[in-house]
Amino acid sequence: MNAIRSALVFAWIVLSVIPVGIALLLFSLVLDDKKLWWWFAVPWLKGVIVAARLVGGVQYRLHGEERLPAAEDMRRVILCPKHQSTWETFYFPSMTSHPLAYVFKQELLRIPIFGWCMARLNMIHIDRSRRSEAWARVADQGRVLMDGGKWVIMFPEGTRTERGAQGVYKSGATRLAAATDACVIPIAVTSGRCWPRRSFSFRPGVIDVSIGEPIPAQGRQPDELMAQVERWIEAEMRRLDPDAYPD
Repeated sequence: MNAIRSALVFAWIVLSVIPVGIALLLFSLVLDDKKLWWWFAVPWLKGVIVAARLVGGVQYRLHGEERLPAAEDMRRVILCPKHQSTWETFYFPSMTSHPLAYVFKQELLRIPIFGWCMARLNMIHIDRSRRSEAWARVADQGRVLMDGGKWVIMFPEGTRTERGAQGVYKSGATRLAAATDACVIPIAVTSGRCWPRRSFSFRPGVIDVSIGEPIPAQGRQPDELMAQVERWIEAEMRRLDPDAYPD
């Protein structure tokens, strides 16, 4: 039954992204990226989360929502979530008060329709083979996007980790925060409980998303700040999903 449910959700994702993506690309000729975000991207992303919930049985609980800055708050913000699954990449844009700018590898732009839409939404794509140029792009474009009302989202572990595992927390997000006087918001996500990485099958259950307190980066060292982010996320992961961390 789980296999059938999962197949239905993924079929909906693939079939729905085509008309929505084509509409976004066409309207990108006359609309700015913020309107494209709220009119096309966010409704489709919410639809994915709803399909996963109603068909795939993937529920979620949000903790600490009041810690997120309000829509009228124009502080520079960088979200630093735990990354266990593809689920959170769909979820965060659907629940934030500001448009998000992901930092992602430029190879994703080659994906038909989906990648083309990402290019039109004014995010930060980097060439990971050119590290110094990539960092300069993140710093320069990140400042401009945040000043324009967007939040930047960066997964500090860089890639998805297995449930119960801990990756290496890289300081890219906190380097950007220190360079732009942004605040960093750590986020714990137990998505590996229901949608394991490298899997096309859902496990019915509940994903917990916990928002930490915003941490101002002004006057902080990036490595020391990321160590604080890491401590909070990993402690919160063990509180939310103790079965995954028996030690």
